[in-house]
Amino acid sequence: MAAMAVFHSRTGTLVTLSNGNRTAQRNHPTQEFNNGVVLSADPLRDNQIFEVKIDKKVNSWSGSIEIGVTTCDPNNLSFPISATGFREGTWVMSGSSILKDGHSMIEEYGRDLDQLSEGDRVGVMRSAQGVLHFYVNGMDQGPAATGIPTRVYAVVDMYGKCAQVSIVDANSRDAACAVNAARITNDIANELANEFLAELSNQIANDLAASRDFGAGVDDDRHHSNDRLTFHERCGTLVKLSNSRRTAERRRPMDEFNNGVVMTNRPLRDEEVFEIRLDRLVDKWSGSIEVGITTHNPNNLEFPATMTNMRSGSTAGTIMMSGCGILTNGKGTRREYGQYNLDELTEGDIIGLVRKSCGALHYFINGVDQGIAATSTPRPAWGVVDLYGMAVKVTMLDRADPTYPNNPPAPERRANSIFRQYPDMYDEEPLEEEDGEKLLFNPHCGAHAAVINNHRTAHRPNALDDFNNGVVLTNRCLRANEVFEVRLERMVDKWAGSIEIGVTLHSPEELDYPSTMTNIRSGTWMMTGNGVMHNGTTIIDEYGQNLDRLKVDVGDRVGVVRKPDGTLHFFVNGVDQGPAASSVPEMVYGVIDLYGQAAQATIVDQSEVLSSPDLESSVFTDVDDVRFHHLHGHNATVLNNGKTAARPNATGEFNDAIVMSSRPMRDNELFEVVIERMVDRWSGSIEAGVNGCTPTWPDHVTSLKQHGVKLGVTLIKPEDLDFPNTMTDIEYDTWMLSGSAIMQDGSTIRNGYPLDLDAIVVGSRIGMMRCSDGSLHFFLNGEDQGVACQDIAPGVYAVVDLYGQCAQVSITSGSGVLPTDNHIVIADIEQSLSSALNSEITHRFSNCCGKNIVIKNNGCTANRVRNFNHGVVFSSEPLKYDELFEIKVEEVSNQWSGSIHIGLTTMAISDSTPLSQIPASAEEITSKVTWIVSGSEVKKSGKTIKENYAPSLERLEVGNRIGIRRCSDGTLHIYLNGEDLGIAASNIPKNVFAVIDLYGSVESVSIISSAIAETPSTPKSPPVILDQVDSQADRDQDHDTMAASVTTFHGNHGKNILLSNNNLTARRVASYNQGIVVSHKPLTRKKLFQVRIDKLNHRWSASLMLGVLGFSCDRFNFPVSAISIKKSSLVIHGDSVFSCGCKVRDRLACNLDSLQVGQYVGLLVDDENCLHLYINGVDQGVAVRDVPTPCFGMIDLYGQCEQVTIVSEEGNMPPLNVGDDREKADIDDVVKEKQGGRMVCDLSVMRNCEYQNLCSRLRTSLGLPDGYFDMQYNMCYCETCHKMRGDDFYVRRGDPPSDYAIPFGWCRFVLRAPCKAHSLNVFEKWHAAYHGTRVEVVRRILDYGDLLLPGDPAGGKSILIPQPQVFTEKAKPDSFGGQQIFFSPTIRYAGSSEFAPKHRFTDIKTKKLYQARVAFQVWVKPGSYKVGPQTIEASDPIDPKFNNSELEWSTKERGSTMLYALLLRVE
Repeated sequence: MAAMAVFHSRTGTLVTLSNGNRTAQRNHPTQEFNNGVVLSADPLRDNQIFEVKIDKKVNSWSGSIEIGVTTCDPNNLSFPISATGFREGTWVMSGSSILKDGHSMIEEYGRDLDQLSEGDRVGVMRSAQGVLHFYVNGMDQGPAATGIPTRVYAVVDMYGKCAQVSIVDANSRDAACAVNAARITNDIANELANEFLAELSNQIANDLAASRDFGAGVDDDRHHSNDRLTFHERCGTLVKLSNSRRTAERRRPMDEFNNGVVMTNRPLRDEEVFEIRLDRLVDKWSGSIEVGITTHNPNNLEFPATMTNMRSGSTAGTIMMSGCGILTNGKGTRREYGQYNLDELTEGDIIGLVRKSCGALHYFINGVDQGIAATSTPRPAWGVVDLYGMAVKVTMLDRADPTYPNNPPAPERRANSIFRQYPDMYDEEPLEEEDGEKLLFNPHCGAHAAVINNHRTAHRPNALDDFNNGVVLTNRCLRANEVFEVRLERMVDKWAGSIEIGVTLHSPEELDYPSTMTNIRSGTWMMTGNGVMHNGTTIIDEYGQNLDRLKVDVGDRVGVVRKPDGTLHFFVNGVDQGPAASSVPEMVYGVIDLYGQAAQATIVDQSEVLSSPDLESSVFTDVDDVRFHHLHGHNATVLNNGKTAARPNATGEFNDAIVMSSRPMRDNELFEVVIERMVDRWSGSIEAGVNGCTPTWPDHVTSLKQHGVKLGVTLIKPEDLDFPNTMTDIEYDTWMLSGSAIMQDGSTIRNGYPLDLDAIVVGSRIGMMRCSDGSLHFFLNGEDQGVACQDIAPGVYAVVDLYGQCAQVSITSGSGVLPTDNHIVIADIEQSLSSALNSEITHRFSNCCGKNIVIKNNGCTANRVRNFNHGVVFSSEPLKYDELFEIKVEEVSNQWSGSIHIGLTTMAISDSTPLSQIPASAEEITSKVTWIVSGSEVKKSGKTIKENYAPSLERLEVGNRIGIRRCSDGTLHIYLNGEDLGIAASNIPKNVFAVIDLYGSVESVSIISSAIAETPSTPKSPPVILDQVDSQADRDQDHDTMAASVTTFHGNHGKNILLSNNNLTARRVASYNQGIVVSHKPLTRKKLFQVRIDKLNHRWSASLMLGVLGFSCDRFNFPVSAISIKKSSLVIHGDSVFSCGCKVRDRLACNLDSLQVGQYVGLLVDDENCLHLYINGVDQGVAVRDVPTPCFGMIDLYGQCEQVTIVSEEGNMPPLNVGDDREKADIDDVVKEKQGGRMVCDLSVMRNCEYQNLCSRLRTSLGLPDGYFDMQYNMCYCETCHKMRGDDFYVRRGDPPSDYAIPFGWCRFVLRAPCKAHSLNVFEKWHAAYHGTRVEVVRRILDYGDLLLPGDPAGGKSILIPQPQVFTEKAKPDSFGGQQIFFSPTIRYAGSSEFAPKHRFTDIKTKKLYQARVAFQVWVKPGSYKVGPQTIEASDPIDPKFNNSELEWSTKERGSTMLYALLLRVE
């Protein structure tokens, strides 16, 4: 008897042999498509078939099994990556072709091997005459080659789709052949008969259709309607057709992303299914396949780059599904369609469409009807596929084909139980240890990692020196339902980021360890932060609890499980975070990345976890404590030990999120939930109710109903319920409140119920109760809304439908059994609430808050649950005088930059304030006066009034305390860990609310302060009395200040000061410092405090300083100079302003160091608490805002200034002594101040520039909203202002540096910078340029937020590019006419008439007529633009700095420019 055939032990690099070397498997078949070659162990015998059976195929690749013979000896063979790579006498059958030594011999030989399915057999035989035959399922395909050498080995290549084969035993094959012989004969006869009948039937149908069409005058295209559906030979320029035009592939997929349009060879018939399979995707591009129909005939169509560019007239139409929307003639007609996004489909997924006889168009994904996409579609219509972006290759399918997949992949239901990670807790087989191999870490790991503790612990030994290269894998693959969980044991605070966990197909021995696991681009799924990444690309942005917040001191754990159905779940501290990925293959290794802060982790033994006392026993044993049931809707998840229910993908899914109580409700038991999170995307909100039997649910919902949150009861047990899309679909034994309608069994029985669930907001408490009399009541914030319906059977379950906007709820502590008397119930509730309010002394947050905020702990804790903004919270009541509102930082995330903002606002806050009035950040509250401390800055209504006020709040850590107080003197004080940081602002009115913005890194805070208690014995004073007291205090202060007719210097002063002339004159008698003097009375508002410079000593540099002091100097020990005062002071020194010793502003209009003897300098505080600088009686404008009250005038006789005298506002001055009493030695040793490049202003010129005012009036006349502009950085570049500042004409900026000209002669109005400008470091790295445009386009550009390309919907052709009539054919650039944006480094070119035409403008003030031009200053990303010559045919140099050949820059890249300022020029 012949020996049984086996495979040789030497194989391709990815092959694993088993079953006594009779089965071969290609490892990682979904990630690798080659290196799967195996050879027979012995040479073939003549006339003996070597046959293998295909055991397993995958749909990830094209191509399949290849088989043949080779003269190469496997014992000394260097295996190629595929069988077609063999040389030196090798014959291989690949597809339907025969190749010799890699070169094609026969193009069409036999049955196509690529079309074989699992279970099919393929074999090879050398006859005694040296003829090579191939066999498919036992059938000889005929002679393939002759002259085959006598000693050849069989070769099998598990290529592409083929993943596993097994050798077929000769005896089994002979028996099968004998059994099948008769069947084959019958099959052939039947096949011939069927073909004849089918041909006859088709001929009859064609004749009937032809005669019918001829009589009706139908287009000739109809005569071909019975042709087999294939792709048309005319197609996009990059498309390659194969497989008898049933397969289409886009060439150069890594270089090109479009020009991949293909169409069917004929119009589609009604009810005919046009279906394709995705064969290949690439990860380089965004977007993917688009599928649809078109009335354009491919025979005369000029194929577009992408089908969505097709603009059809009234007689033709194109309907495409793109992403998750429907586009008609290139315009969106349905934003959300179906349950799938085409951009998220994977290889092997099937997309189909059908045009119904009624004209409706339906799409199918993996065989599932997605509903009506369009109605009344035109005809005739051809099927069309756009191989766009990621989509590279598709194959047309035929449902009549035997190889058609009868069970296409379908979405798996979510694993509902949070205990499924523990196999012995539900009805599944317990996890068995195979071969006793325990799950441990593999010693092969990242360069900076090490495995210790008997391979149970992984750590980064030098965690303080490096933050990456800490990847560690498990020692073996994870089994289905096996938990891979680690406990964090050591962390360092030096770095950002933390542990990452996941699974990978790469084995630890073969992996080329990366610096971080998210760099791996194949076969890897990782949870990082609170997102999930697949092959280095984020697939879920907000998935679960943020891993960056895990802590060592509480023993936080993180784990991962692959379910038997291929879904991947992550766990944090034993809580399932929900499905993270699907279709994850078997044979995956667990992997952790000890990144950033994570320095050491140990594998948790699951037997220890199951017996751990840390697990809350109440989860398993407390049957009285009502929770959410672990069975729930597909899109819901239950957290917080059953107390919280959420819809994790709330912005992507709006339904399938029903949750129920864990047990039936008792009579008079209140089941209450609090709304913790809502999203703005959907209409509708939560639904709630009760029910009672097992209904039949519809599989899909075709449109979003206009219902809100649904709440109710049902008699159906969770175990018996196949959860529907929404609870109102139940047809019996269910009572629901949806909006304000009461519904029973899906039908409305009552409208206008007092509680409208569509109107609830975050923080609202809603509940339900079945009373002992059988009535159902609903509650809002503890208040009974009355009887909703009667005759409700006992034993109902509470039901909450997280529908539409409602994304998360939690069961409140108010749930429980209440007394049977309903009146007593209400009375007790009211009494309880009243008692709580009366006894509460702790401050509370208002329920009015940002959309990302969840208020917990009875209003004492605020959590930001996602993103970095929309975290504004307010105090529930206005702060009283001298009342401290203090919070403690509970959670900090290093993922975000920035930190908490805190302040006061005059905005009226209540729990019912609409969410739409709450901006993304506190700094954006400008509708009402608001003071905010951000970092170290103090801002008033969005404008900075103080810089370097205090230590930066961006350094806050967990446990830090920060408070705010409005003192009785009207000042705002900030407290940090109990320390008063001083006056942040003054003139704070009464009735202000505390405002806290949980921005950036700070994600959770709790209130630790208490309100000032009010008792009936101490009634509040009427507000009018307070107003009278404040007003009287102000009048008293003004009266006291005005009582003295002349202000003098205080007797306490710097040690080098000598006062004379009744304390009106101050002289410095020594050195150059220690010369501070202060007014003896506070300054009076709107009254000028002014001094005359009597004497200068040019021996020194610098000169006089002046400012205000926010406290009395009676006992103050003066420092050497005014800018050294660190307590409540504002000082003007040179051209800069200092607050408490820190510079807060520079580039004032005038420099005090240039003042001369006899000139006057003064200060004035206006009614808005702004400090004005006066030179020679002329107001130079506001130097600084928010001056402390009261304040004292302060002069520092510093440097050159040695003597000053106070001058009254009326001009009555003591005589000026200009005598020079310096000694000769002093004169000989004169040291003058070194003159810099900066020019000093002419003091006779007012600071307020009339040209700037004129340009401001022009901007106002254009009707541009102030919200677009950041007024504090406006700059005038007229000739006068330019000279005053001494600006250079050209500036270098960017990386690498590039020159640009300042906009001389223009006025600049700076725009508010987008958030990404700071993250991209635009102001330091990008280049500056100018873009001229027309006046009528300015608003559209501002609305769009960027310069417009030609054809943009926001502006059409409104973007100003060089006018076409200006160009000659000779001067016209090659790139002109494309979609480009043009700009220039000089305004002389960009602002010329060709780019910025003149606009007639009438000044509303002077009624004069002017000519105006507009332009934009923009930031341009280096390397994104091309430099070209000027195109306005100028013969002379346009700008002396730049050559005419480099004046015009252009770019096609989106996002490569960013608006900086609007420029205006008036002539």
